Amino acid sequence: MLPSLAAIFFSSFMIALSGALMPGPFLTVTISESSRRGAAAGPLMILGHGLLELVLVVALLSGMAPLLARDGVFIVIALFGGGILLWMAVSMLRSLPTLRLDLDVRTEKSQNLVLAGIVFSLANPYWSIWWASIGLGYIIHSFKFGLPGVLSFFSGHILADLLWYSLISFAIARGKRFFSDRFYRGLIGTCASLLVVFACYFLYSGLERLV
Repeated sequence: MLPSLAAIFFSSFMIALSGALMPGPFLTVTISESSRRGAAAGPLMILGHGLLELVLVVALLSGMAPLLARDGVFIVIALFGGGILLWMAVSMLRSLPTLRLDLDVRTEKSQNLVLAGIVFSLANPYWSIWWASIGLGYIIHSFKFGLPGVLSFFSGHILADLLWYSLISFAIARGKRFFSDRFYRGLIGTCASLLVVFACYFLYSGLERLV
C-alpha cells in the first residue's frame, strides 16, 4: 500500500503546485500583504485556504461516500477531471512565452490573513471548478485506500500550496527577487508536462471503467 500512497501524495502535490503557481487574486493579495507583514503572510493565507478545503473534503466524504463508490460517478468525474487537467496543461503551455511573476504588487489595506485565505478561495470560480472535477476525482481514487489514502491526497495538496506561498512571502519580505522569469517559466512548463501525464491517466481510468 505504501507505494500507492506515495504515488497519491506525489501526484496530488504536483497537480496542486501547478494550480498554485499560476497568477491570480490569491497570489496578488499574498504578495501585497507580505510586503507589509512579512514572511508569515503566505502561510497564514494558506491556513485559511486549507481550513476551507478540509471542511469541504470532510463534507464530501461524510455525505457522498456511497455515491462516490458507483461506477457511473467514477467514469463521469474521471473523464471530466481528465479533460480539465488537459485544458489546464494546454493553457499553461500556451502562456509560457509571455508569462512573468510580478512581485511588485501593492495595495493599501491590510486584512485578516486567515479570513482572506478563505474569502479569496471562495471568490475564485476556478477553485469551485477544480474541486468539482479534479479534486473530486482524486478523492474517489484515494478513498479506495481508506483514510490513509485521503490523508495522503490532502497532505500533498496542502503542502504544495504552503511551500509555494511561503517561498513567495519569504522572497517579498526579504526584498529580493529569488525567482527569475526564466526560472518561473521553466517551473510552469515542467508542471504543465506532468499535468498531461495525469490527464491521460484520468482519461484512461474513466474509459477503462466505461468499457
